Amino acid sequence: MARTSLGTWEERLEELRRQADPEMDQLVHRYYQDHQELEDVRSLVLQMLSELGQAKRNPAAEPATTAGQAGDRLSALLDPPPLPPWATDEARITRGQAVFADRGLYQSAALFFASLPMAYASDDGGAAALVRVSDLATDNLTRRVAETGQMLIDVMGVRGPDALQRGGVGYATAIGLRLLHACVRVILLDPDTEANERAPWPAERFGPPVNQKLLLATLLDFTLVTWQAMERMGVGLDDEDREAHLYTWSIIGFLMGLEACRDGPLTLADLDELSPLMSRDVGPTDDGRKLMDALMAEMEEFMYLGWRKLPRSLVHWLFQGAEHGIDRLPAHLGVGPPAWWAGPLFGSLSSAHRAGWLLGPLRPAARLLIRKAGRYVLLAYTDRFAGEQRPFHIPDELARSWKLHQGPVARQVRARRRQARHAVRARIGEPSRAE
Repeated sequence: MARTSLGTWEERLEELRRQADPEMDQLVHRYYQDHQELEDVRSLVLQMLSELGQAKRNPAAEPATTAGQAGDRLSALLDPPPLPPWATDEARITRGQAVFADRGLYQSAALFFASLPMAYASDDGGAAALVRVSDLATDNLTRRVAETGQMLIDVMGVRGPDALQRGGVGYATAIGLRLLHACVRVILLDPDTEANERAPWPAERFGPPVNQKLLLATLLDFTLVTWQAMERMGVGLDDEDREAHLYTWSIIGFLMGLEACRDGPLTLADLDELSPLMSRDVGPTDDGRKLMDALMAEMEEFMYLGWRKLPRSLVHWLFQGAEHGIDRLPAHLGVGPPAWWAGPLFGSLSSAHRAGWLLGPLRPAARLLIRKAGRYVLLAYTDRFAGEQRPFHIPDELARSWKLHQGPVARQVRARRRQARHAVRARIGEPSRAE
């Protein structure tokens, strides 16, 4: 049985559900109190994230401050203690990063069609928090989802352990997320914010917003759920790859304030015990359906003509036959029925992974389809946010490896293709997304 410093995971999960991040939460409150010019907590979030953005663009420099002592506190926030004593295996870090960098298009597909749906299906307050503070189901969906993708690229897409040391982009991103989570808790627990106009945060049911159990579940979404989706795609990882990937994510978790990663990295045995326990929190919620409907609308807009239902079909396929009741996730989230061609196509592809030489020639077709889906989504976000102050950007090395063309000419060509697709779809009339 897997164990932690305080007992088994069965014993610890309820404790983690009640625990937030007191050190970071106190710093955010102090910062808010020392900035009397801020009108509300949303102004607080914007100002603190602005300073974090400066630090991320120049991680090795001291962040600019405008409020003297309060600014110094934020500087101290961005200069936490070094990595823990156990985070010394540079070879494992590099191998863990390679799991992401060398299989980027599959990881992209796993993120959008498995990890995010898994997060939205949580009945433990995760979906409720997203709906209340990020407006994911409205015009801000693309920004929030793009920021999740950018986070993965920042923390895992830059090769070498230096990315997770002070001065590295992955380090700055992980610390920034820890601060952002504290800001979310301030917003959701402040009775004067818009998020609480209708009802206060149900702490008795969910615990603090973005609590330690939810953060641990998110780490599993980016590791275990991703591995299972890739296995379904026919891109399996051996135990050494999984251990290295989990080791690297455990370092990121430590930087983000996860108690579960404070004393040492998570292990494969930990995940074996956690998987059925965390599955208990998956179920239908109105918030989850709202988030998933918005995500599918985005993904389907990105698809080429004839492939509009590919995203929903992939969601159904990736969770088909999953253990611990996770196979019901598409129904929990109200995902529309897959395309008529999805059953025979994905059935053949699944058989190709198992059947050896007999159906082996179908494997390249399976992987090509998955890579195309991942590429469509990544390029759509790079194009949509290319000219913004916070663009969705993929480093040149990764873009070349993943065959993503981010130059202005390529963007113009894709823009014209999208305009043509929109015109055709408007002319023929889009069928209902429920069909």
